[in-house]
Amino acid sequence: MSEDQTPRPARLTAAAAVSGLEGLALVVYGVYMLVMGVLGRPENPTQAEMGGVTLIALGVLPLAAARGLLLRRSWSRGPALITHLMALIPAWTLLRASGGMIPLGMLVAAVAVSGLVLLVNPTTTQALDIRGPGARDA
Repeated sequence: MSEDQTPRPARLTAAAAVSGLEGLALVVYGVYMLVMGVLGRPENPTQAEMGGVTLIALGVLPLAAARGLLLRRSWSRGPALITHLMALIPAWTLLRASGGMIPLGMLVAAVAVSGLVLLVNPTTTQALDIRGPGARDA
């Protein structure tokens, strides 16, 4: 746990960085939508503003998970996993689009999959003191 004096594994730090990147991207795009809803000329200002607020709220989850991962809190793995799994949905949608959206879909998919791989890695689960199914206390 956090009281452990062993250095934080690089995979755990990388998992926190990927989660933080996803959270930051959601917050930045949410702020952009909110500002454009207020100052811009969207077709539906209320929808743009609500979408912005929603993205900002959704961005808080991976940011909190990233902080928890850095502090070696075992609870943080669940929200981080959920965030990466949920990122696969827009990635799939972007990959099925055309033109410039395909590279963006590839980027979102790569970030989500790399985050998932880092979070299920045995080094990460051990650093977070998460025991697998059937594990017993010694």
